[in-house]
Amino acid sequence: MIAIIEDDAGIRELICYTLNNTGFQAQGFPVGDSFFEFLQNELPELLLLDVMLPKEDGISILKKLRADTRTRKMPIIMLTAKDTEYDKIIGLDNGADDYITKPFGMMELVSRIKAVLRRVEHVDGKENEQTYKYKDLIMKHKEHIVLSNGMPVELTLKEYKLLQILLQNKGFVMSRDILLDKVWGYDFDGETRTVDVHIRSLRTKLGESKDYIETIRGVGYKIGGAM
Repeated sequence: MIAIIEDDAGIRELICYTLNNTGFQAQGFPVGDSFFEFLQNELPELLLLDVMLPKEDGISILKKLRADTRTRKMPIIMLTAKDTEYDKIIGLDNGADDYITKPFGMMELVSRIKAVLRRVEHVDGKENEQTYKYKDLIMKHKEHIVLSNGMPVELTLKEYKLLQILLQNKGFVMSRDILLDKVWGYDFDGETRTVDVHIRSLRTKLGESKDYIETIRGVGYKIGGAM
């Protein structure tokens, strides 16, 4: 079941209608209070969470969900009318799996939901024992641990997957389109900016290892020189 916290009744009802007619079950909530009451009895597969809400805003709700062991790994997509990089990074830094800026098409939203659910299923069901390393940046995939200069780094699911792909392909440039497809599972015109936002957030969290991720102007990103 997909839960939606959205105070605009028209948007909420349209999302529920679309999801209920595309193979999902959906239930909407106008504010966080009603969702948390529902959460006592049922845990949704994924939450669509509006940022601008009355009473308690979406970022505050996101923080509460990520602090609770029961909902810590629940996939969350932020819905926001704000299109600034700062607002997106706040959501990502607090554990959002993806974001989509209003206004958005319903079929794009469905694709985003499916992509996030595929990513969660893949990470939960296909872990391997491989360790990836570049200098003092280490990823222990089985334990889902990232170390930078010996210190643990807390990453969101998308940041972790981006770093994994870059480490798996050391020395090779990964274009924004390839990263968008491999990490998010979709390819919408103009959405390569999503990759840039996540890379910036990832670099911030890597601290002294941030410069290992090189920007190849007009193309994409890479870690390391020629193999």
